Amino acid sequence: MPLTIDYYLAPQSPWTYFGHARLTAMAAQAGATVRIKPMDLGQIFPKTGGLPVGQRSPQRQAYRLVELRRFADHLNLPLNLHPKYFPVAGDDAARLIIAVDQHDGSAAAMRLCGAVLSAVWAEERNIADHAVLTELLHEQNIDVARFEQSKQATVQTTYQSYTDEALKVGVFGAPGFVVDGELFWGQDRLEFLQRRLQAG
Repeated sequence: MPLTIDYYLAPQSPWTYFGHARLTAMAAQAGATVRIKPMDLGQIFPKTGGLPVGQRSPQRQAYRLVELRRFADHLNLPLNLHPKYFPVAGDDAARLIIAVDQHDGSAAAMRLCGAVLSAVWAEERNIADHAVLTELLHEQNIDVARFEQSKQATVQTTYQSYTDEALKVGVFGAPGFVVDGELFWGQDRLEFLQRRLQAG
């Protein structure tokens, strides 16, 4: 029986960027369904002991940069180690991904999510800029009406529900993947997720 992956993410997260394409391919290979669930890290971190990058110790900040470069090289992905637009608010992009999921389905939402992540980490684009989000919709051949729809109260309610749900299932950072109640945290745990999918 095909499995379902609940995919908790933050659209400004470099670790989500590193794992997104691999997750997409992995799910397709396993015939698994992905339920894309953007969440608000601004609510997750205070309740789980996490800190925004700028508030972490100098040692942690320095090692984060080392790991970002290592993974970019290992995965052969383009990466601006110090993006022009980071830190950046991800809320509008998150709500837009939800609106696309609601109107166009998971595949379109996953495609847009990949474009948003690349915009931050490879293209020096500001995903908090409404014009940029509209451009990304155009580039992915998604109806630009989704941007206005992303402002609806029902979308914000869904965004909040995904954040609450993430906390309930034990997610404390991005990305998080949940299969039948089992949590896999981080793009560097995708190998374990793959094993879980293969086991059925």
